[in-house]
Amino acid sequence: MRLDSKVAIVTGASSEIGKGIVKRFVDEGANVVLIARNLDELEKTRKKIGHEEQTTSMICDVTEESQTVQTINQIMDTYGRIDILVNNAGSINDPIHFHQMKDSEIKKLIDVNILGVFHMTKSVLIKMSDVKKGTIVNIGSISSERAIPRVHLAVYSATKAAISMFTKSIAVEYARKNIRCNCVNPGIINSGMIKPYLDDPQARKILEEKSPLSRIGEPEDVANAVLYLASDEANWVTGTILNVDGGKTAAE
Repeated sequence: MRLDSKVAIVTGASSEIGKGIVKRFVDEGANVVLIARNLDELEKTRKKIGHEEQTTSMICDVTEESQTVQTINQIMDTYGRIDILVNNAGSINDPIHFHQMKDSEIKKLIDVNILGVFHMTKSVLIKMSDVKKGTIVNIGSISSERAIPRVHLAVYSATKAAISMFTKSIAVEYARKNIRCNCVNPGIINSGMIKPYLDDPQARKILEEKSPLSRIGEPEDVANAVLYLASDEANWVTGTILNVDGGKTAAE
């Protein structure tokens, strides 16, 4: 198994992409700590995935640094180490123009998408640095690389662009400690807020026709990319931004 007995943390674990990542990790032998703010949703995820002896649910608001520190210490007390961190927790705004956004909406995106990643990464790096080993995978977005016409996501896109540079910087800064850091940028995935649009056959057809691979991505596509980067198969890969978008970025 590719992650046999590894200890992994997945934030945003009750989201559809989070569930996909947890399932792939569990299938490959990892012990996975599922983190989110809603315990009921986490427990539903654990039961749906099965192999509950390999998973644990923990509530943590990643925007609060004190909570991330406490959570990481609890995980260390239970497992003795942390091999993998997947920063999947994220937030996206309604597609409205930037000038229509409230400051509270802007702050939420920055808090979750940037500070949440910073807090979890900082807390985990302290532990990984002690043993000079570890792997971090951040979840970004292809919107970090290009502005999408008629989809008003200026702040969201900016936060994801920040994560791309953060990934590269952490990769270089901690390479000598044998800690790898990479980022997966999903394209249009059949999950979250886009699902209602994909229920419209005409809308789905248009999106599929625009994709070089002629289909919409699934959470499993993202999970497979994360699994590779988290595994020892990628032990000479760090600072990489991996687009999982069916070739959409390359075609534009």
